[in-house]
Amino acid sequence: MLLHASAITKTFGTVQALRHVSFDLRPGEVHALVGENGAGKSTLIRIITGAESPDSGTLVVADTLVRHMSPAASRALGIAAIYQQPALFPDLTVAENIALALERSAGWRPIDRRARKRLARALLDRVGASIGTDRLVESLSMPEQQLVEIAKAVGADARILIMDEPTAALTDREVATLFDVVGRLRAGGAGIVYISHRLDEVFAIADRITVLRDGETVGTLETRSTTRAELIRLMVGRELTAVFPKRDVPVGPLALEVRHLSSRAAGLHDVSLTIRRGEIVGLAGLVGSGRTQLAEALFGLMPYERGEILLGGRSVRIAHPGDAVAAGLAYVPEDRRRHGVVMEMSVAANAGLASLSRMSRRGLLDRRAERRLAQDYVDRLRIKTPSVRAEVGMLSGGNQQKVALARWLATSPSVLILDEPTQGVDVGSKAEIHALMQDLAAGGLAILMISSELPEVLGMSDRVAVMHAGTVRGVLTRAEATQSRVLALALDPDGATGGDPARA
Repeated sequence: MLLHASAITKTFGTVQALRHVSFDLRPGEVHALVGENGAGKSTLIRIITGAESPDSGTLVVADTLVRHMSPAASRALGIAAIYQQPALFPDLTVAENIALALERSAGWRPIDRRARKRLARALLDRVGASIGTDRLVESLSMPEQQLVEIAKAVGADARILIMDEPTAALTDREVATLFDVVGRLRAGGAGIVYISHRLDEVFAIADRITVLRDGETVGTLETRSTTRAELIRLMVGRELTAVFPKRDVPVGPLALEVRHLSSRAAGLHDVSLTIRRGEIVGLAGLVGSGRTQLAEALFGLMPYERGEILLGGRSVRIAHPGDAVAAGLAYVPEDRRRHGVVMEMSVAANAGLASLSRMSRRGLLDRRAERRLAQDYVDRLRIKTPSVRAEVGMLSGGNQQKVALARWLATSPSVLILDEPTQGVDVGSKAEIHALMQDLAAGGLAILMISSELPEVLGMSDRVAVMHAGTVRGVLTRAEATQSRVLALALDPDGATGGDPARA
């Protein structure tokens, strides 16, 4: 056994984060650790890596009882952690970052830069990364940075590799590359602790799955012997139907109509789409198909040369986001940390950002009105926060997403565009966001939902529009939409049997 944690208990003040949690890892195994936000996953990982000390319990690494784990002891025992946000120095090169992690001080001596580059190149090749060793880390994409982190772990001869949400910012192709690397590490006898909210990935890569709930171990399952529905029930105590609470609601008149929209900057051509009040239209397609670019063009973030946009039956020209908001359009972007919310600002300030004119008098912001607005949405959206004065960065991912949603709902839109509304949030938060979407649709809001998760698209959409190469290839009703039909439209450049794009 590479790792065995037994009866781990940890308390922070009056909060018991872990209660007699057990977890083990075998050589050559991918063991997934899943659970909602607050289930105790992060605390357990911090204990394994030496960042926290347990109140009680035992930790055994490679048959050695570890009485006092520390970050240095963890590294010496061959444990390495790769987090969603890589811990690299942006102003240094790839080779320098790898060298800093692996070299040991030996007094004053000249730096052998060629040797550093050779080592970096060899490690990057081992993980299948064609990244230049002289590139500054600040120029790397998120997946490239993660590959550098994995190369560091390989160079340190890590036998236990912890991956915490490693694919949150990756495309499907980059996820496939990462899985190839995991396969190589597994074949070499390393054990992988894999933490992810993406259950499809968990089932694709994990040998076993341990579920934490409310700081306790609910169970450890053989992946091949369980189902998605059973896993969700263990994680949140609810059935699968509660995660996609779709119900029929009356569909009203056209809220948004897009006619033959084309944009060179966005890579769109001849896009037609309709959404009615009370309707959720899922926008599916592979990464690079033009889904987000369409949303940005509709919201005025990308220019378009040809075509027409109608909101409520009235033709509008959207040249910038101000035009979109004035016309009744709202957009919650994919990357909430960069574009959805301002982490350092309060819940109240974030909720009111798009409605400042309504809460200002003679150029001065009415803070009481801002707090009243925020409290209203905290109550309506069931945002878990100590108060509206709390910084958004203190909240969980699901609650940050709700704050981003509150900002745009405060503008009273008729059409809401949600780009990856549940990316990076736990299953329980997904269920809450899906229920909220359903309530908004029942209230007459038209929703365009962009999602890379097919179960979400199929579970929440009244109709599914599928994009390929910058245009809508077809539209499927809820009854017509199946995983195979959606994928056929998304993958086939010549089109596949599907609905008429004009019906979108």
